[in-house]
This record gives sequence, structure tokens and C-alpha cells, in this order.
Amino acid sequence: MILTGSEIRTRILRGHIVCDPFCDDHVNPNSIDLTLGDRVLQYTSEPIDPRVEANVVEVPIPDEGLLLPAGGFCLGCSAEVVGSDHFVPLLHAKSSTARAGLFVHVTADLIDIGSVGRITFQFYSTLPFRLHRGMRIAQMTFWQPIGEIKLYEGKYRNSDGPRKSLIFKDPS
Repeated sequence: MILTGSEIRTRILRGHIVCDPFCDDHVNPNSIDLTLGDRVLQYTSEPIDPRVEANVVEVPIPDEGLLLPAGGFCLGCSAEVVGSDHFVPLLHAKSSTARAGLFVHVTADLIDIGSVGRITFQFYSTLPFRLHRGMRIAQMTFWQPIGEIKLYEGKYRNSDGPRKSLIFKDPS
């Protein structure tokens, strides 16, 4: 079952969902909006080899915004720390952002229960797109799990900014 916006608000206020900072205006009928943080990561290694740690450069988002060219890719993060030990979060693009040609989470929309931190956005732009810190860039829904809960203890736990791929740490 998906939580309604009013239930998301209630669960945040009760401490069952983390959303810090919390802005009541960002609550939607069955989701909460997330805003873009102040920096992105861009890969400097080519090609990306899953067996080798990739190099990245951190780029601050300037006041005038950061232009992502058509076909451009970078990693951003939410300004909010979000997650839950009680519900399963799913990340979604904002409809307006998607309609402007920006993919916000290329393929990884499932956030494991127990993962709390800043969400890494995987931006891919089909058209030139200017990213602005603080813009509403994504939305998160929360789902009620059924069965025994085992909290996430993986490598992206407690993220405090955009996180590059750690696929090289996976056994092959």
C-alpha cells in the first residue's frame, strides 16, 4: 500500500519517516517533493570499468545554474536527508522535469528500507537542461512492507552527498 500525502506528513512528524529539512508545502497527494542540493559529481574516467574505481570531480552548482548538455550525465543529490526504517521509499521524477527532457533517476528508483541519507540522483539530459540548486527535482513515495523487515546495511548507507558508483566493490 502506498502512503497518502497526509499520512506521509503524519509519519514524518511521528519520526517514522525522516525528511530533514521538512517543508509542509512539498507534500503532494501521495508523495513528497525533494529538492536539488548544491553540487554534482561528474565522471572523469572513461570508459567506466566495473572492476576499477572510477574517478569523479565534484562541481558546485553556481548561482546561475549548471548547464547539463544534451546527452550529458552527472550525479546530484537531494538537499533533504530522507528515508525510513518503517516504509520502503521509491524515487520518481517530477512530471514537469521529465517533460523538459531530464531523467532524474535513470534506473535506480528503489531505496531500501533502513537507508537514510541524501538521495543520489542520476541525471541524464535528452536536451540541454540547466540544473538549479534548491529546485524541486524529484518526488518520493513510501510503501508499507509486508513480512519481516531487515534494514539496509549496504555500501551507500548514510550518504551525505552525491555518491559515485561503488560497483567495483561488488564481488564478480
